[in-house]
Amino acid sequence: MSEAKRPIEASGTFKIGDQVIHRLGYGAMRLTGKGIWGAPRDRGEAVRVLRRAVELGVDFIDTADSYGPYVSEEIIAEALYPYPKGILVATKAGLLRTGPDVWVPLGRPEYLRQECEMSLRRLKVDAIDLFQLHRIDPGVPAADQFGLLRDLQREGRSGTSDFRKSRFTRSKRRERSCPS
Repeated sequence: MSEAKRPIEASGTFKIGDQVIHRLGYGAMRLTGKGIWGAPRDRGEAVRVLRRAVELGVDFIDTADSYGPYVSEEIIAEALYPYPKGILVATKAGLLRTGPDVWVPLGRPEYLRQECEMSLRRLKVDAIDLFQLHRIDPGVPAADQFGLLRDLQREGRSGTSDFRKSRFTRSKRRERSCPS
């Protein structure tokens, strides 16, 4: 299939940081077992699906440390490392998993930093292309959570983060108007 005829080309593009990617990406949440917990039934098939997505032009892979937990990131590295030029892998932290279909917001900065470091190891990279906060933890000041994302970016652990002054300002307003 020629590049011009691939369906992904019709999805359009946008920029994350300095990288232009297609709007049609691959959400890797379902690479895991039932309840987004544990290994998939057929790990080899999960690897093949990821490789085929990239062959078809997918250049944005979205995952999270909580998918599996950790399983999705491990499969992505198995399937795609070393990552082809132009692939952007995004991951998230901020949810604690204690069982299938259980998602507990956990935004303490030390936890977010730990999960970033572990994601770096699992994905086999020195910096995560896009590191995101999965959920704002209402029990932790938003400034602390966003501040950690900013720190990781400044330290070079994240190429881009979802830290933006406008988002932080909106979160601070919500925090003041909707106390936990």
